[in-house]
Amino acid sequence: MGTLSHRFTTILETQMHHPRPQHLQIRRLTLAVALALAGANAWADPAADDGAKLESVIVTANKRAQNLQDVPAAISVLNDATLQRNNVRDLTDLPALSPAITISYGNQPGNNSINMRGIGTYSLGIGVEADVSIVIDDIPIGMQANAFKDLADVNRIEVLKGPQSTLLGKSSIAGAINITTKPIESTWRTRTTTLLTNDHEFRAIASTSGAVSDTVRVRLAASRTGFQGVLDNLTNGGHLNGSYNTTVVGKVEWTPGENWEVVLSPHANRSNVNGYLSPFTTMTPGGLYQNIAQLPASQVLAGIPIGPGNVAIRSDYPAGGKGRDEGSGLKVAYTFGEDSPLAGHVLSSITSYQSYHLDDFQDIDGLDADVLSYTLINGKPSGFKGGQYQTGMFGVKSTTEELRLTSPDAGAFRYVAGFWYGDNRLERELKKSPVGSIASWYNAHARNTSYALFGQSSWEFAKNTSLITGLRLNREDTGYDFSRFAPPPSDTRTVTDYLTKKDSNNDVTGKIGLEHHVNPDTMVYGLFSTGHKGVAYDLTSSLTAAIAANQPVPAETAKNYEAGAKLSLLDNRAMLNLAVFRTTFKGFQQSAGFIDPDGQYRTTLHSIGGLRTSGLEADANWRVIRELTLNAGFAYTRAIITDFENGPCYSVLSADGKSVIPGGNCAPNPKYNNTNVANLKGKTLPNAPKVKLNLGGQYDLPLAERSFDAFFTTAYRWQSATIYGLNQDPRTRQGAYGIANIGLGIRDKKDKYKLSFYVNNLFDKAYATGLGSSLGSNFSVKAPNPGPHLVNYTTWTPARDYTRYFTVRLDMTF
Repeated sequence: MGTLSHRFTTILETQMHHPRPQHLQIRRLTLAVALALAGANAWADPAADDGAKLESVIVTANKRAQNLQDVPAAISVLNDATLQRNNVRDLTDLPALSPAITISYGNQPGNNSINMRGIGTYSLGIGVEADVSIVIDDIPIGMQANAFKDLADVNRIEVLKGPQSTLLGKSSIAGAINITTKPIESTWRTRTTTLLTNDHEFRAIASTSGAVSDTVRVRLAASRTGFQGVLDNLTNGGHLNGSYNTTVVGKVEWTPGENWEVVLSPHANRSNVNGYLSPFTTMTPGGLYQNIAQLPASQVLAGIPIGPGNVAIRSDYPAGGKGRDEGSGLKVAYTFGEDSPLAGHVLSSITSYQSYHLDDFQDIDGLDADVLSYTLINGKPSGFKGGQYQTGMFGVKSTTEELRLTSPDAGAFRYVAGFWYGDNRLERELKKSPVGSIASWYNAHARNTSYALFGQSSWEFAKNTSLITGLRLNREDTGYDFSRFAPPPSDTRTVTDYLTKKDSNNDVTGKIGLEHHVNPDTMVYGLFSTGHKGVAYDLTSSLTAAIAANQPVPAETAKNYEAGAKLSLLDNRAMLNLAVFRTTFKGFQQSAGFIDPDGQYRTTLHSIGGLRTSGLEADANWRVIRELTLNAGFAYTRAIITDFENGPCYSVLSADGKSVIPGGNCAPNPKYNNTNVANLKGKTLPNAPKVKLNLGGQYDLPLAERSFDAFFTTAYRWQSATIYGLNQDPRTRQGAYGIANIGLGIRDKKDKYKLSFYVNNLFDKAYATGLGSSLGSNFSVKAPNPGPHLVNYTTWTPARDYTRYFTVRLDMTF
């Protein structure tokens, strides 16, 4: 036991040099867990073995099927049992199960962002790639917005942390989510799932699969899901911040010969997201909307109980987006025979086509009042009634082709190599209506075509020690066309401005590392890798000729250092995976200020300098006894800005309460025309809590005299405080919170049915997925009205489980 404990101590202490005082408690806790499991492993009584072992976890992160414990990389795996036990519906459920993930929400799916280790895309638009890629059955999604729909028929989700550019391409600079759908079953089976909650969520899911002939097998799955939302719209009695999805996925597998496999996988989805809106939580009394005397807050917000936990709004225009997605993948694989020089090698061709369209809409004023009747345009009545709103669309068409050669798993030298082609055509149109200074209208097309040669190898140059190398050579052709039209109330597409540009770029990414198997149950590794994300364009309503002259925004680059240990303990009853990392990002693409050639200070997309994320992660599973399985995930992440001297400011009230002044370290900077900017060096990135912890488990209770058995489940997650505003506004700080869920049910011994009951957010703990703050805008009182009087208000976006709710679920197999 002493030798094993010393080995764990050496591994961890080697990776955690010079700990800061505030980090000691976390690091000591992690070390204690490792030593405790080590001690348990050393003292385990073989005679007590009841045959309960952890099942091997197979992943495809390296484009080949491997045991998770043999992959030298930080990967968290959510298997089918975990997804079902936690009723996972879509990507928004993943942060509750994987500590490395957070999601930042916009006002519609096109503005959402997936963050990995605190790093995500904080500048939105079709000219900016995501930092985290989503890959489904080897096929990347062309635009991240398309991932915010039902995760239909999913078998496994792999969370790949840190840059994955070498194998997964340029949209994986911060990480990737690798999704594998369910396989076709060997015998014909039909499965159904029905789920209902007391707050009006429903799911109806069915799948059937099996063999049609000796060479053809098929799988078909369909689902209809919906949730009305957590917000109450007092205008029409409806609900918001929910979603509805209809999804059909198929899979046809054909084996025309002993060495051939052909898989066709079509899919289609229709989605309707009615959110995301943010109700008021505080507001200074006595305000007027847009300082209009006829629109006092007491009238336009009538009936809204402004205060903590408020979920009531007033809105007379739809919010969110309606999407449609269809496409297909085609995989053809050939395994070379024993008489071939490439015996055992697999040559694969993976082709895909995807088409995604999203119509989005938003109530700009967020009211149901007749705002325009009292709005003056050039000192005269606007001549319109109602409020301000916007409509738009996203369109994405993606074509990909991957040709790769995978060596056999046996032998000292193993590799995968291939060629990649991807073509994305994206369109964005946005129209703000019907009149006034806010009115605008544009249409933008972005295109990027990439070609790459890639390869990764593992060479066991000494017994139990391998050298890991990888390289990707990538060429990308990019460009855009941007048309600005005469703004509303014009209803004709009269072009007032047209901009276009083309660019080409070459880049190289790679990795190198060492992997050493201390014994059959312990593997340690060290890895250096680089990441790359392509050039970007600011294709938003702020684009002008002056801004375009300074584009494209340079590419992002990343350097990642990572070390870890993968341990099988207690005679394969337990698993503990540890990783420490430090990743630096240069040229992060972010909206910030600059001086254009005519001397004007503007805000646009450009490179802000640098970010750094570092920390410690742990994943553990423990089959305590045959009936009891526990799992845990932990992440300590310090994601900070290292260079951003012209960052955004937040505002505070002056001492007399009559004006707005810059807050924080905001001050005039001569480099930026003496405009107030904030130096954000050393500040924490938004939505990046330092500590996240996930715990879960299931206990199966055999009932010998019954035709069914019982089971009990539990899940708990906790995260430290986080800030939601990049400008570091303290009013956007979400405090630490923990959420507990419990469940119980019965399961037929012949696996014909399973009936489950769940209590979600057991202790009724309210928390937000977004917080906002405004001072002196929208609502105010100033001359010519009696004043001056500044109105401050705050908002929140309540989580799906911001309050306690109950679920019943029935799974059946035929």
